Amino acid sequence: MTTENTHIHGDIFYPELFSYLQARLAEFEWIPTERKHDLGVVAKYIVDRRSPSVPAELIFVCTHNSRRSHLSQIWAQVASDYYHLSGVATHSGGTEATAFNPRAVATLRRCGFEITAADPDTSNPRYEVRHREDAVPQLCFSKVYSDAPNPTSDYCAVMTCAQADEACPLVMGCELRMPIRYDDPKVADDTDREATAYDERSRQICREMLFLMSQVRQA
Repeated sequence: MTTENTHIHGDIFYPELFSYLQARLAEFEWIPTERKHDLGVVAKYIVDRRSPSVPAELIFVCTHNSRRSHLSQIWAQVASDYYHLSGVATHSGGTEATAFNPRAVATLRRCGFEITAADPDTSNPRYEVRHREDAVPQLCFSKVYSDAPNPTSDYCAVMTCAQADEACPLVMGCELRMPIRYDDPKVADDTDREATAYDERSRQICREMLFLMSQVRQA
């Protein structure tokens, strides 16, 4: 990345989050070759699909739309903004709706996001997630993958957990279905490793979404 771009991004992104992204950029070599290939398949979909008038739509799917799918949606949109990519829209959904897990919300706050809950007292709060002051916030809440505001046709379904991949033999309306699976940090809930596990998963997803969008940028 050029010095000029570094200056521009450093002025736009929240400073703590910008530093976090810079650290993840230095970790691309940690991504296994086979995962780079899979991420490249999604990158090619974006390159082939997006246009000035019609964005390439991605839905990250996991069973409960609670942890991994939300982290992927958010980091993918931030990564596309980081690389100045227009025409990329990211979403998430599940095979059932629960809630955006507060532990996943907490790990994003530790990364430097500004997150507010519009309706904190409900069982499925709607969170506004910002990575810079002038950005339109991502509205995040748990939903079935086919629920509004997600697209119902002409999108790439990225399956982020094995359960969703197995439970959805057919994802209606998608042009491409691509498994990019992540281990569930839920296994550490209510243990002394809870924050560590969520932070590790967030770092991995951020790193890989940055790599994915770097491939789009270079195409």
